[in-house]
Amino acid sequence: MPVPVRIPTPLRRFTGDRAEVSVKAADLSSLLERLFEECPGLRGQLLGEDRKLRSFVNIYVNDEDVRFLDGLKTAVKDGDSVDIVPAIAGGGE
Repeated sequence: MPVPVRIPTPLRRFTGDRAEVSVKAADLSSLLERLFEECPGLRGQLLGEDRKLRSFVNIYVNDEDVRFLDGLKTAVKDGDSVDIVPAIAGGGE
């Protein structure tokens, strides 16, 4: 069964305006590769040239930040959900 990946509004232009894309995979790395096959424009938005997650992009599996789990090696399974959340800077005086 595919895992739903929720896409934030600023990145939906790379998914054909879809708020959610379902992908079947065993871990986050393979999930992202399959997502990039379907939505190639997302690769440069989420990963740097070093193939690591960009510092301003947060990915959550079941509401847990993958940086505190196993990073891109974090396992995903049926019933899990994945959220992509770009960091938002702002504030100041």
